[in-house]
Amino acid sequence: MSVLEGLRFRSISSPIHLIDPRAKLVYVCILFAVAVLFSQLIPLLIIFFSQIPLVLIARIKREWLRLIRGSIFFAALIFAANVISLYFYGGYPSLASIIEHSLAMTLRFLILVESFSIFFTTTSPDMLSLSLEQMGVPYEFCFAFTTAIRFIPVLAEEAQTIMDAQKARGLELERGSFLKRIKNYIPILIPLIVSAIRRSMELAEAMESRAWGASTKRTNLYSLKMKARDYAFIAISAAVLSISVYACFFIRIPRLIELIYLG
Repeated sequence: MSVLEGLRFRSISSPIHLIDPRAKLVYVCILFAVAVLFSQLIPLLIIFFSQIPLVLIARIKREWLRLIRGSIFFAALIFAANVISLYFYGGYPSLASIIEHSLAMTLRFLILVESFSIFFTTTSPDMLSLSLEQMGVPYEFCFAFTTAIRFIPVLAEEAQTIMDAQKARGLELERGSFLKRIKNYIPILIPLIVSAIRRSMELAEAMESRAWGASTKRTNLYSLKMKARDYAFIAISAAVLSISVYACFFIRIPRLIELIYLG
């Protein structure tokens, strides 16, 4: 559950933290489009490693590594599913081609995880809600979205506490067959669900006591304004998208297997 710490906001003074949330949201959307645009392994490797300087500048290397390690299980499932489906139904000429394509699809997933880690660990939920509201999104949706973001690490921490308490009472989670391990998680899920319902009821009572929604026109203490660095960040992201579109449609990108054979 500590994997979700890789998505929790870190209040650190860094150039990435100072960028407007709207500019970073544009960056994430563009990176998502670029990752979907390519199905070759080489450009996806370039995209993956090109984000590492942003991680180092933002000083979130520990959280980023934790999230990547936690995503390895899902990445392995994606890789195995692609290998099996392509082997029987893909029509690829060789096993090496199947493995390369499966690695590309797995790397696409890791790129999305990496970009979301950079976004959420460097963007305050309050500033994210304010930026969405200034973009015209209704406040009710902004509040629900940011509240969900805030509760994910809290529920993860509470789940870890429940797991430690159940292990202290003799519950074994790592032993037995796969189905038995799933059954062993029932004593963890039930108190976690009860705790989540209790938290939601407390939140609803707190909102009612503060007359949430009584005023149709809300005011905010802060107002976000785009600066030169934000426009520069958007321009760089747009340039990356333009180069990627050109490379995808007008440049033949070789496969890694071809380069290995030529070497």
